[in-house]
Amino acid sequence: MKVEQLSIFIENKSGRLAEVTRILGEAGINIRVLSLADTSDFGILRLIVDKVEQAKFALKEKGFTVDKTEVVAVEVPDRPGGMANILQSIDNNQINIEYMYAFVERGGGNAVIIFRFDDTEKAIEALKSNGFNIIDGQQLYSM
Repeated sequence: MKVEQLSIFIENKSGRLAEVTRILGEAGINIRVLSLADTSDFGILRLIVDKVEQAKFALKEKGFTVDKTEVVAVEVPDRPGGMANILQSIDNNQINIEYMYAFVERGGGNAVIIFRFDDTEKAIEALKSNGFNIIDGQQLYSM
């Protein structure tokens, strides 16, 4: 029920993001989801890709600092209040969200929210018990 995510630390300068995507493209790796957060000096690029270990190796080989973490992907209705319902469930169970990002599925009926929790197992249990659909890595990689 967990999804592997890569976090790549990149200098905040022109061309670094393009370099990451070029390396992955040349290695035949498909980026499924991404999020980029930056400061004045560096950025953290979070990626969910179809070939995690290959991507990690390709980027490290080119000198990038790469970390692999586990996140949780949750499907929610793409409508007003959809996110509020899931966040309320998380709050009711006193689970801390470290960060999150989202995208809308191709069909348009649902959104997928990627969460990093302070207690992943407790979060998965709470979400499942409240009827939320948790997406596994293989399903997410093929969306």
